[in-house]
Amino acid sequence: MTPPPVVAAADDPGSKQASPAVRPSLPEAFRSIPVPVGGPFWRRFGAFAGPGYLVAVGYMDPGNWATDLAGGSQFGYTLLSVILLSNIFAMVLQSLSAKLGIVTGLDLAQACRAHYGKATRMFLWVMCELAIVACDLAEVIGTAIALQLLFGIPLVWGVCLTALDVLLILALQQRGFRRLEAFIIALLVIIAGCFAIELALSQPSIASIAAGLIPRAEVVTNPAMLYIAIGIIGATVMPHNLYLHSSIVQTRAFERDPGGKRQAIRYATLDSTVALSFALFINASILILAASTFYEAGRYDVREIQDAYQLLTPMLGVGFASTLFAVALLASGQNSTITATLAGQIVMEGFLDIRLPPWLRRLVTRMLAIVPAVVVAALYGSSGTASLLILSQVVLSLQLPFAVVPLVRFTSDSTKMGEFVNPFWLKVAAWAISAVIIALNLKLLYDFFLG
Repeated sequence: MTPPPVVAAADDPGSKQASPAVRPSLPEAFRSIPVPVGGPFWRRFGAFAGPGYLVAVGYMDPGNWATDLAGGSQFGYTLLSVILLSNIFAMVLQSLSAKLGIVTGLDLAQACRAHYGKATRMFLWVMCELAIVACDLAEVIGTAIALQLLFGIPLVWGVCLTALDVLLILALQQRGFRRLEAFIIALLVIIAGCFAIELALSQPSIASIAAGLIPRAEVVTNPAMLYIAIGIIGATVMPHNLYLHSSIVQTRAFERDPGGKRQAIRYATLDSTVALSFALFINASILILAASTFYEAGRYDVREIQDAYQLLTPMLGVGFASTLFAVALLASGQNSTITATLAGQIVMEGFLDIRLPPWLRRLVTRMLAIVPAVVVAALYGSSGTASLLILSQVVLSLQLPFAVVPLVRFTSDSTKMGEFVNPFWLKVAAWAISAVIIALNLKLLYDFFLG
């Protein structure tokens, strides 16, 4: 596979010289998955399928559970429209991320390093690291809660045990990228299966679901609803996933000529769109389950995962309903752990050109998440961890513009993308998505500090 080209920095007074050669962000063993040149559609698509599912994992992590549960129990089906809109945003942005990686041979972090001056790229790196820590915080808390629900392990000890996830990461990485993708997809199937059964048991109203998919002005005018809505956006369109996707699409050894890149973009976009539709089903299922089980029964106070676990069995009248919920939560936490590790490695190496062993990088990130989680769990118990989960997703949303704006700018730049530059309609759509995200964040900050 050809190495990525040296990209000269541009449009930044602090970066007048060409950046040094940018090393690939993944080991050579991860960058040689063969892609057939000819053959039937399913064989070529099958060779590209995989990266989209690693990205989709970040759209259904434990942070999503907190925001979706809170949204469904407090506001019924109303915020389904936000989940749908967030997924549409995600599909567009992830397709741009894949295109950037395929066309330029650089991931988003490397492109930022090549384009911006030192001060700008350091700022962007810090913002992305904050997002990764916020994401990891959600995974730590979600996994600890699942361990408590399934095995009775105290919350504080469960948080500490999540440090051992690094061993799982190392074992999977040593077996190759295809094995890693297969493990992720297997866990996704478990999560989807659990929620399919839960939905069948809860028997939600189809008419209410359809009505909830229609956007309402109340989402913006109601501060409490807006807070949850932005948390849902932050939990769905995760900033570090944009960095991750632009790197892992390069694991495929496709032809580097224009025809090969065009085919790679087409299949990678289809892969991520299908995978994100899977994520849409799971996120919507969590909110629908909360709305049909708790909201319709007048239990508007169910915001914590532990409460949902305790109430599902008696309210649905089935003994294994709560266990299915906890199993899906544990699978979700483990899945998100793997992708956050890869994203952290890609971001640090892309922005700083510093290579750390995967176990060390994982341990540093996890420690930054474990400390606040342990403190909150010890002082405030489950109620504190629930608030921390939702806050972590709002923090993610506030970091989004710092990843989205460079991505849209680079893919709309003909000097970087050549014939693959975004067409006019896509530029308008991408900048409109960026504007909506920024406007919602500004509204949230105004309500929080001045409202």
